[in-house]
Amino acid sequence: MIEKTALNSGWTLSCNDTARLGLPAAIPATVPGCVHLDLLANRLIPDPYIDVNEITNDWIGKTDWTYRCSFEAMPGDARVQELVFDGLDTIAVISLNGEEIGRTFNMHRTYRFDVSALLKAGANELSVTFRSAYTYGAEMEKHYGYRPNNYPGPGNLMRKMACNFGWDWGPTLVTAGLWKPLRLESWDRARLAETRVSATLAGGDGLVKVHAKLVRHGDKAPCKLIAEIGGVIKTVAITAGEDEIAFELALPSPQLWWPHHLGAQPLYPLTLRLVEDGSDDLLDSYQRELGFRSLRLDTAADKHGSAFTFVINDVPLFICGANWIPDDCFPPRVTAERYAARIEEAKAANIHMLRVWGGGIFEADEFYEACDRAGMLVWQDFLFACAAYPEEEPLRSEVEAEVRDNVVRLMPHASLVLWNGNNENIWGFDEWGWRPIIKAGESWGLGYYLDLLPKLSVELDPDRPYYPGSPYSGSMEIEPNADAHGCKHIWDVWNDVGYEVYRNYIPRFCSEFGWQAPAAWATIEESVHDAPLTPQSNGVFHHQKATQGNDKLIGGLSGHLPEPRTMDDWHFATQLNQARAIRFGVEHMRSHRDICKGAVVWQFNDCWPVTSWAALDSAGRRKPLWYALKAAYDPRLLTIQPRGGGLAAVAVNERTLFWRAKISGKRLKLDGTVLAQFEFWRLLCDRFEAKEFPLPEDIVTPDLPKDELIVVQMLDRRAFQYFVEDIELALPAPRLTVDVTSIEGGYGVKVTAQNFLKDLCLMADRLDPDAVVDSMLVTLLPGESHVFAVKTAKAIAADDIVVGTVLRSANDLVVGR
Repeated sequence: MIEKTALNSGWTLSCNDTARLGLPAAIPATVPGCVHLDLLANRLIPDPYIDVNEITNDWIGKTDWTYRCSFEAMPGDARVQELVFDGLDTIAVISLNGEEIGRTFNMHRTYRFDVSALLKAGANELSVTFRSAYTYGAEMEKHYGYRPNNYPGPGNLMRKMACNFGWDWGPTLVTAGLWKPLRLESWDRARLAETRVSATLAGGDGLVKVHAKLVRHGDKAPCKLIAEIGGVIKTVAITAGEDEIAFELALPSPQLWWPHHLGAQPLYPLTLRLVEDGSDDLLDSYQRELGFRSLRLDTAADKHGSAFTFVINDVPLFICGANWIPDDCFPPRVTAERYAARIEEAKAANIHMLRVWGGGIFEADEFYEACDRAGMLVWQDFLFACAAYPEEEPLRSEVEAEVRDNVVRLMPHASLVLWNGNNENIWGFDEWGWRPIIKAGESWGLGYYLDLLPKLSVELDPDRPYYPGSPYSGSMEIEPNADAHGCKHIWDVWNDVGYEVYRNYIPRFCSEFGWQAPAAWATIEESVHDAPLTPQSNGVFHHQKATQGNDKLIGGLSGHLPEPRTMDDWHFATQLNQARAIRFGVEHMRSHRDICKGAVVWQFNDCWPVTSWAALDSAGRRKPLWYALKAAYDPRLLTIQPRGGGLAAVAVNERTLFWRAKISGKRLKLDGTVLAQFEFWRLLCDRFEAKEFPLPEDIVTPDLPKDELIVVQMLDRRAFQYFVEDIELALPAPRLTVDVTSIEGGYGVKVTAQNFLKDLCLMADRLDPDAVVDSMLVTLLPGESHVFAVKTAKAIAADDIVVGTVLRSANDLVVGR
């Protein structure tokens, strides 16, 4: 059996820049980790997430560093001794007992070195020296020539997390270090070198496909690979002359794995045991949990253009998704528990797909395992984003090696439903002015997306679809961001125009669209210490990375909400506008379910405290957008949309059962006076359908637009429509009563409206930084009540629920302006 000894303790770090005074010669280091975290833990740098400290840490990424440790070993002649590094960030030279054993150039690969001849009995000295990524990048630019890059740094010239060099939501914190675990492995006779496993369906049975490669040591002897899943056992003989086998294992009638909104997520443990024939000695083993589901991506031509539809277990889905970025600038800090918590937050917001974006990393196993358990679909980008990439050596070989490593590692996961070639690079070449910059015959990445990556995907993981890019229209003959074909990104909304323009598009699938807002108030206070806090104060402004981002925040309010006068109002108004913008876009796309089959909002999470497009900030606090997504992605959605010169109520049903109920509505004044009403005995919306109900003329025709609204109801779902924007709406000054009672885990805050209240929000973090509220964006007619459930360990009283600070609404933004 393979003996594995973790080598994650006893490390020290040293700076190789002798001019850098004040640093200890040997700094205690943590592995897995990185230089920034070690310096931070030893109080040698200020926290780069606080105020403008990021810029004081620029020197770290421009410096070379060495990690060292000593470990005990007992080498034996009969066994192979290998050092295995799960992740090295990025340009490294590795030495054992003074002898160089290898060099690495890729953050996204696993490395294995045979050290049998170098290992000593007793103490062994291991060192890993990391060169500056900037220094290496400068060398590579001379080697390849310039390639366009939308963001700073040489991330497109090496295989390193691109957003390390800064993005429009992320800081420039260029890391180095042993960012994943390492170990010494000792083995004899044979081990599993590569194990490819996939689980599919064959009729009503589960089909497990296994492809295993062996490496051997010493005399080759016959072996057996014993596979077991769900009580089914299969033994496959491996002759002395074989080093590679492939076989299938059938599991009768397994329960199907579903995305969480449609069904359960049964997982079946698979065990592979490699044993020596005759002795039955266990040589190596492999374990995974598998889920059985069918999968295809429908891109067929149709009357609207060509589809982009995920079909799971023969069900065409509308995807309710969000983009996922690295959850921390320092990935070693992201634990299994943190992954699980974030994914549960996504699930609670009715999200059932996370797109792992191509400017980050292939996430740790624990991410995909948590998605398997949660029924969270995963769209996985290969790691190319917003830049042109050379296809020459040495980069090409590194790309192939990392793809092989990660496809083999991740392909068993039922949650993983797509390999995507790149983020915005084909679009960038076509529309961002790259063509005249890239010389004739010069590579820019297209060979990866249309040749290398699809070939590797078919070779390694033929049961899972591959798509060349996001956005991409399915053919280089069609402009890459077309509405009618493939997947689309919508970025003129936010960058150039208001969110009402979302209705100008009916994409086949929208894999990126978003709107910015600041982090939760408590998160800002924890990370910025400006006095006073203002949108333009140094710390707040530094934590806004988008070009003219604050100007766009204010510009985006135009025509919707008045320009805020205070920091409190700026914070709430921009958060409210973000929530409204995305809900507006999602409900529009879902209402056209017959054409559009997915909305994947940019973005779900953050890597540091920042004004960004995220729904969940870096501290894990929910922004109002989180609640808007929960409502807009509700499997049963009722929305009001323009249709045929009028308005229609649209019921959208993603449940497995039809939705049949009375639908009623009324046009009323803000004071509650009913002006017109209707009732229809039964509206039937079948499963996986959007059903339109045209609203009567007297409902959609106002007498006094600024003082009226429409309310439509179907069972417990309710939709509102206004005739003018808030800036013109005659919203009254909020009048309400508050009652606070104890409930399990916190308090119920009952708000009763004495007049019309629009988009009422209880900002729980203003009461307690750790508090969580169950609902936001609640609209109440006069006399209606709503109970906010607040989870908190802190005592709360009615006097704490201050209107205009803790309790916010569109009313208090508009009144008096």
